[in-house]
Amino acid sequence: MDALREAVALIVGFDADLFEILWLSIRVSLMSLLVATLVGLPLGTYLAINDFPGRRPLIIMTNAMMGMPPVAVGLLVYLLLSRSGPLGVLGLLYTPTAMIIAQVFLITPIIVSLTFQVIENLENEYRDTFTSLGVRGWRAIRAYLWDARYALTTCILAGFGRAISEVGAVIIVGGNIDHLTRVMTTTIALETSRGNLDLALGLGIILLLLSLIVNAAVGAIKEFARTRQYA
Repeated sequence: MDALREAVALIVGFDADLFEILWLSIRVSLMSLLVATLVGLPLGTYLAINDFPGRRPLIIMTNAMMGMPPVAVGLLVYLLLSRSGPLGVLGLLYTPTAMIIAQVFLITPIIVSLTFQVIENLENEYRDTFTSLGVRGWRAIRAYLWDARYALTTCILAGFGRAISEVGAVIIVGGNIDHLTRVMTTTIALETSRGNLDLALGLGIILLLLSLIVNAAVGAIKEFARTRQYA
């Protein structure tokens, strides 16, 4: 109970170290989410509305990548960014940028796959109508994206939830360096092993609150979309 009281005191007292870690966690997650969204939404939409050689294997591979082990992704990015790696000259290893790259690899397949499912369902539903009306190309894509805006928002939130809770990949490429690459998940693991439970609990409480907020937002968006659909 003492550790819990100390954890609450850290949060209420706006502890500088705690909120520095929180800010870095959110910044890294949002940047990786932005990149993954810019890549994932167009790619998922393209896969859903176009038929081309190799499409099915690409879809299968993308779905399989949703379950990639984070530590394997972290190792891959580490090898790319290490001094002996092809991108070692950039000096990105053990920086927030390396953590963003690792998270992009992890959450892009999620956004691609979820976007594909949403747009493919709409494409199957509207195909005959759009064909009869002569709606094709960018007009059709804009219609799909607008109609799927709520579902796509939940896809993006799912990506954020995956990013903010990541630990395996970011600890490998970030190094969990104090005041540089230490985020909530890696700090919780480190401080728990040290027995410093007040900081670990404080960050754990915030992480749980963020998870609840994201899930509540997803539920609210789905309910709003449902009521709009039948209004």
